Parts: sequence; C-alpha cells; structure tokens
Amino acid sequence: MNAVARRGFTLLELLVAMALAALLVTLGLRGQQGQSLRTGRLDAVEALSRLQQAQEQHRSAHGLYASDLAALLGTAATSPQGRYAIALDRFGGEAYRATAMAQGAQARDTACATLTLEVRQGFAQTGPDAVCWLR
Repeated sequence: MNAVARRGFTLLELLVAMALAALLVTLGLRGQQGQSLRTGRLDAVEALSRLQQAQEQHRSAHGLYASDLAALLGTAATSPQGRYAIALDRFGGEAYRATAMAQGAQARDTACATLTLEVRQGFAQTGPDAVCWLR
C-alpha cells in the first residue's frame, strides 16, 4: 500500500476558519462599540452634574435657579467631550430641567440618547433610567 502524506488544508477548511474568525471579530467589535457608548454617557453625567452644582451656587447667591446656561459658571451648551448638547428649562424660580441629548456617534446609544436632570425645590430626579446614569 502506497501511503501519500497529506499536508496543508483544503479550501473548504480555510473558508470555514475564515468565516469563524470574521464572526468572532464582528462580535468583539459590537461589544467594544457598546462599551464605548456606555462610557460616553459619562460625558452627559459630568455635564449635568456640573450644571446642577452651578445651579445650586446660583440659587445661593440669587435666591432662584438660573434660566440660562450663560449665567452658570463652568457650564456650556455642549458636554465636555462634545458628545451631548445641553439644554436648560426653568419652571419658576424653584425648579428646572436640564437635558443632555446625544449627538454624533453617541446618538447610536438609543437606550440613553437623552438624559434628564429635573430639580424641584432642591430635590433631584434623573432620567430616563438609573442605568443611563451608570448607577
């Protein structure tokens, strides 16, 4: 019996190996992108936390919450990394709502595209969910 040594891989084996590698890369990238979006939420949390602190300082000095971001030191219309646009609405002098709306690539974070901070008489409520605030 004449035995021929088989060396190498068949084309089918190579295609299967490449398909598996592509699948693993795709799954890894999706996980990494999801983590990047969750980390991006910190940008909104930081911006809204700064705004809340500035509002309390303004209230201490003037007796009312500010109705305009320009009146608040350390705040801006965008978050520090630029992932969110910041808006402020005041309801009388004792309440306000600050909103961080995702923009650019962060807008793919559909579960937490908009984070809110509502303060009424010094009591804060965050939205839409504690998960968005990484709590």
